[in-house]
Amino acid sequence: MTDTTPQTDAILGVVLAGGQSSRMGGTDKALIALAGKLLIAHVAERLAPQVGAMAVNANGDAARFDRLDLPVFADTIGGHAGPLAGVLAAMRFASDRGAAFTHVATAATDTPFFPTDLVTRLAAAATTPDTIAMAASDGNRHPVFALWPTGLADDLERWLAGTDTFKVMAWAKRHRFAPVEFGPGAHGADPFFNINTPEDLTAAERQAQAALV
Repeated sequence: MTDTTPQTDAILGVVLAGGQSSRMGGTDKALIALAGKLLIAHVAERLAPQVGAMAVNANGDAARFDRLDLPVFADTIGGHAGPLAGVLAAMRFASDRGAAFTHVATAATDTPFFPTDLVTRLAAAATTPDTIAMAASDGNRHPVFALWPTGLADDLERWLAGTDTFKVMAWAKRHRFAPVEFGPGAHGADPFFNINTPEDLTAAERQAQAALV
C-alpha cells in the first residue's frame, strides 16, 4: 500500500497573522511583545521545526514583519472571509512554488503554546491526499490549526465566492475530515490558549516564564 502521509518537506507552515484587536486597544496582535519577543515570532519559531518551509499571511504593510526574515503574502480575495481567506492564499502561495508543497499547515498568531508535535500528528491523520486534519482539545476544534491539502484550493475559492457564511467548519466538513485530539500542555495548560485581552497577555507571560523554569 502506498504511504500517502504528507512528508515534512512537502508541508508549508503559515502563520495567519490576522489583524488588529479591539480588545487589545486596536493594536496588531502579531506585534505584541511576549516575554521579550514578538508574539508572531513565538508562533513562527514553534512551527518552523515541524514543516519544510515557513511564510506569513497578512494584509497591509508587509514591512512590519521584516525582522522575521520570512516571505509575507496577502489574501487573494477581498471581502471579510476570515481565516479561510488566509487558508486559500496559503494554498495558492504554496502551489506557486511548484509541486514540492502538497499541504499547508496553519497556525494562529495569537496562540504561542500550541503542541510541538502538532504537524506530525496532523500529518499522521491525513490518510488520503484530500484529507483535512484539524486539531482539537477538550472537545473543542481549533479550525486555524489544521493541515490543508493544496489540491483543494479551487474548490475553496469557488465555495467562498458562492457562500454567505465563511465558517471554516462549513467548508472543511464538505471534504474528508480528521479531527486530532491533543491533551493538556505543560503544567496542565490548554495548548491552544489564545491571547485576546490584556489579561490573557498577563497569563501568557506567566506561562512563558514557567516554561523557562
